[in-house]
Amino acid sequence: MVVGETTLEADVVVIGAGPGGYVAALRAARFGRKVTLIERDAVGGVCLNVGCIPSKALIAAARDLYRLRQGAAYGLSADVRLDFPRLIAWKDGVVRALTGGVEKLLKGNGVELLFGEAFFTGPRELRLLETGGAVMNIRFRAAIVATGSRPATLSGFPFGGFGGRVISSTEALSLKEVPKRLVILGGGVIGVELGQAYARFGSRVTIVEASERILPAFEADLLRPLRRRLQAEGIELLERATAIGAAERENGLMVQVETPEGKRELAADYVLVAVGRRPNTDALGLETAGVQVDGRGYIAVNDRQMTNVEGIYAVGDVVPGLPLAHKATAEGKVAAEAIAEEAGAAADFRAVPMVVYSDPEVATVGMTATEAEAAGFRVKVGMFPLAASGRALTLGEKDGFVRLVGDAETGALLGAQVVGPGASEWIAELALAVEMGIRVEDLALTVHAHPTFAEAAMEAADVWLGKPVHVLGKLGGVLK
Repeated sequence: MVVGETTLEADVVVIGAGPGGYVAALRAARFGRKVTLIERDAVGGVCLNVGCIPSKALIAAARDLYRLRQGAAYGLSADVRLDFPRLIAWKDGVVRALTGGVEKLLKGNGVELLFGEAFFTGPRELRLLETGGAVMNIRFRAAIVATGSRPATLSGFPFGGFGGRVISSTEALSLKEVPKRLVILGGGVIGVELGQAYARFGSRVTIVEASERILPAFEADLLRPLRRRLQAEGIELLERATAIGAAERENGLMVQVETPEGKRELAADYVLVAVGRRPNTDALGLETAGVQVDGRGYIAVNDRQMTNVEGIYAVGDVVPGLPLAHKATAEGKVAAEAIAEEAGAAADFRAVPMVVYSDPEVATVGMTATEAEAAGFRVKVGMFPLAASGRALTLGEKDGFVRLVGDAETGALLGAQVVGPGASEWIAELALAVEMGIRVEDLALTVHAHPTFAEAAMEAADVWLGKPVHVLGKLGGVLK
C-alpha cells in the first residue's frame, strides 16, 4: 500500500449512484449491511441529472405551451410567451429537489457516500481515486456495478465539435437559448422526445434516422398517430437517411445527409447526436476481477443479477436489455436481496413497460402480437380507438388506441400497446395485468371509472371477447 492510502472494509460496495445503484444501496442498508456507495459525478446518475427527470420537465412545459396555443378550439385565447432561461432554471430546481432527497435518504439509512473513480484490483477489492485526490482501497464482501451508460458517438460528429455546436442529450437539456434550427441525428426515443419539445419551443427541427422509420423498436401502427402529430407540428422526418458529414458556415453548420432521394444539406444551429448509448464498463478493471464482459461492453448476469464471479453483481445499463431507469431500479432491488440471501430474489422482466414521452405518448408492455406468434401462441387481439372514448373527446385528444394481445386458447393476457395522452400512466394497470397473468376477461370484468382513459383498456377487453360496446366493426380477433 502506498503511503497516504487508506483502507475501508464494507459489506456491500455499490459503484454508481443512479436509479439502479442508489436503490440497491438503500435496500442493502435496510437489510442491515454496511454499505458504501461510490459516485463519479452527481447522486441520481443520468436519470435524475441529465436524463429522465430534466427531459420530462422540459417536455411538460412544451406540452403546456402547445395546449395554450391550441386554445382557440375551446374558445380560449391568450398571449403566451416562453421565457426559456427561466424554464431551464425551473428544470434545474426540480433536479436539485430530487437529488437532494436521494442524498437525505442515503444519509438517513446510514449509507456511506464517496465521490471519485473506482476500479477493481481483485475479486474482493477495489481502489477509489477520490475527487479530492486521496486514494482508498476498499475490501468488500459483495459489490454491485451500476455505472450506467453514456451517449454513443457518431463518426464525423464529435461531441463539442464545430465550436460546441455538436451536442448530446446532456447539453440539449441546458441550452442557453432555443435554437432556430435543430438537426437531430437519431430518431429513437431521445431524438423524438426532445425534437418535439424543441419544435414546440420554436425550433425548426429535422430528425435524421437510418432505419426504415423513427422509433424502430416500436410497431409501425403504434407510431401512426404520433407521426401525424410530429409532421403537423412542422417536424421533418428523414428516414433511411444517413448523416455523412458537416461543415461550418456563418452562424451555424451545414449537415450533409444521404437520403433515398439523394443528398441533402441541412442548415443547423445545433446538431443533437442521439444514436444510442454505450455501457460505462471500460475503465472498471473488470478483467482484473475476472468478470466476463461481451464485445459491446455489457456484463452477463443471472436472474439474481450476479456475474460469473461470486459476490459481484451488475444492474442497469451495464447489463444486456432495455436501458430503462425503472428496470435498473428493479434489478438493484434484486441484487440487494440476493446479497441478503432473501428467498425468491430473482428478476422477472416479462412485464417491463417501455414508454415514449411524446405527444401523443406511446407505451408497450409484455409481448406484441408478432412476438407472441413467434413464441408459439395462438394469438388474439382486441383494440379500442380513443376516438370512441368520452374522456379523450372532452380533452380534445382523440388520436390513439389501446390494443390487447392474448392467448386465444387460455384467454391469458400476453401484452398490451397504448398510444395516446397519459399512456405512460395507464400502462401501469396493463403491466400489472401481464405480470399477474390474468385473463383478458378479468380486465373486462373490472369496473373502471368513467370517463377515464384507463377504461379504454376495459373496452378493448370487451372487443377481444367479441362483446364490443362502444365501437362498430371488427377491431379484434384471432390472427391467422
